[in-house]
Amino acid sequence: MESTRYTMAVIEGISVAVGTSEADVLYKAEQRMKRSGLHAGSLHFRLYKKSVDARKREDIRLVYSVLVSLPHGHRGFSEKQLAAAGLKPHAPAALSLPHGDRPLPGRPLVVGMGPAGLFCAYLLAREGYAPILLDRGDCVSDRIRAVETFYSERRLDTESNIQFGAGGAGTFSDGKLLTRIGDTRCAFVLETLRNMGAPADITLQAKPHVGTDVLRTVVQTMLDTIVTMGGELHYRCRLDGFDRHPDGSFTAKTTCGDIPCGVIVLAPGHSARDTYRMLLSKNVMLEPKPISVGVRIEHLRADMDTMLYGSMAGHPDLGAAEYHLSDTKGERGVYTFCMCPGGEVVAAASEEDTVVVNGMSHRARNGENSNAAIAVSVRTTDYEPVEGSLVLGAIAYQRRIERAAFAAGGKDYAVPVQTVGDFLAGDRAVCEPSRVRPSYMGGQYRLAPVSETLPAYICDSLRYGLRSFDRKVHGYAQPSAVLSAAETRTSAPVRILRGSDFCAVGNPGIYPCGEGAGYAGGITSAAVDGIKVAEAILAVYAPQ
Repeated sequence: MESTRYTMAVIEGISVAVGTSEADVLYKAEQRMKRSGLHAGSLHFRLYKKSVDARKREDIRLVYSVLVSLPHGHRGFSEKQLAAAGLKPHAPAALSLPHGDRPLPGRPLVVGMGPAGLFCAYLLAREGYAPILLDRGDCVSDRIRAVETFYSERRLDTESNIQFGAGGAGTFSDGKLLTRIGDTRCAFVLETLRNMGAPADITLQAKPHVGTDVLRTVVQTMLDTIVTMGGELHYRCRLDGFDRHPDGSFTAKTTCGDIPCGVIVLAPGHSARDTYRMLLSKNVMLEPKPISVGVRIEHLRADMDTMLYGSMAGHPDLGAAEYHLSDTKGERGVYTFCMCPGGEVVAAASEEDTVVVNGMSHRARNGENSNAAIAVSVRTTDYEPVEGSLVLGAIAYQRRIERAAFAAGGKDYAVPVQTVGDFLAGDRAVCEPSRVRPSYMGGQYRLAPVSETLPAYICDSLRYGLRSFDRKVHGYAQPSAVLSAAETRTSAPVRILRGSDFCAVGNPGIYPCGEGAGYAGGITSAAVDGIKVAEAILAVYAPQ
């Protein structure tokens, strides 16, 4: 039997000097194709992926993949031919969306407008299922005003903030779309975001990002599109419970009143702690899961660019330097997370009398500082039961650190900071930040040892990690760098258990989804999980 034939293939590993034009890259791809013996004439070449190889600062390279397409009507390349030429076959990613025939007892309700909820609702709307989409927070514009009020007046809106509202926590982030999951749905996510107004290069860059300023527009466009396709939006609408009826339908109990629905998709985000408690009361099965906690570290962007790019720092082909560092040889794993080049540290609290930090950057990534989380692994054995529940104990673990940070910062939502030099020298907090100025809330901070916020074993691992990272990137642990506490929302502390049908165990019609349900970590993986849940619903039920 003849093997599958492909009309597209990927030419990988085209390494060129920084500054090489795109035309020269495509020419190199064409020459490689000719040498492979597969050149059929009239081939079309376009850039497919681009990354930076900065392992050798004295010889930084750009590495491209190029997509080659055969002319219309050509029989195509066989897998054997491509393998012999060292090329990879390429088939366009396409979603298979068969519809079931079971009648839906009501419209699907999607709880949460983060990436998982957005993509789930988008697919349901596109396929004719008229979803109802709600979020406890505000629309994008009102949410921005709520955050600005918190910054200027220290009045936290616990329903609409950096965690809750249209777009989820990702709306106030760098908008990174990098994911390590190998799922063909990732291409659909990137293409959809591009169609909604994200920069075209997100489908090219190996480490794509949108930027918070652009992502806000993308989120609003996607929500508007869902409405155009028959969806319905409810803001300032929190799910507080639900009743199940004999016909399989539900009544969702919300702060906007009762909402009848046929299925409920739970995509609440990783900070919806009251939702977890409500689910426990409804006998929905949850389990605690490991998390990571730590601090945000800030360097001058120019310093970080030089550390990673040397004399090439500032070249327009490279942009602001990115990094990811990790060490698993100590007592606990320690790693950097959510690196924001040219960004700022943001106030990400969602509960009163707590301080939580996160990172955010704009599309241009041209801020004075670069920041990243340095996070240490936390085990489920570190939790202590609350009310007999280790799930509530996991939440209490996070909350205890956040309240300690609030106290260390002076109890007015300022952030406790400490220079790296002081932290590594024995935890004294005497040096005022000078060369690197804290960016949180425009510079609202208070000097305090990290040990006032984080447990000793976390501090020990942070010191170990800083020294390890400095050996990998010389200058990383420079004394003038600044640490801000506490980074606690790296992931959900619990998982809502679901079966192979994507329904919550023992609860048909309830679909846990995304990062808040414990099945994703980041914008793209959460969006992919939302797509999977939508597919599961489509496969069972007929459209409205």
